[in-house]
Amino acid sequence: LTAILPYRDDLIGNPILPALHGGVTAAFLEVTAIVGLTWSALWNELEEAPVAPEIWVSPRIPKTIDFTVDYLRSGLPRDAYARARVNRSGRRYASVHVEAWQDNRSRLFAQATGHFLMPAPLDSAG
Repeated sequence: LTAILPYRDDLIGNPILPALHGGVTAAFLEVTAIVGLTWSALWNELEEAPVAPEIWVSPRIPKTIDFTVDYLRSGLPRDAYARARVNRSGRRYASVHVEAWQDNRSRLFAQATGHFLMPAPLDSAG
């Protein structure tokens, strides 16, 4: 999955450069990591067994333990893209790496690593 952050003027943190706000970049990377991890976990459950309807209703989102962002260069005033790669995903813990770019996929402007607490699996009671 590729996440897209559409550019808007209110995302600029430094109007002199101009550059995307660091908090916007960090939030974009963290949301990308969580969505990628959640989709990966749900996909595994979908492949393993018939899906109970509760899986779509219950808030089963991983919780962030820590999240480290490396700002490699300023984010320019244009759309940004990100992809998450799940490095490890167990029953209780997961590690995800995220990369963000703008015009050129090989020219990253930020990357991040996050560690997440996985939600408890649904039991037979839901």
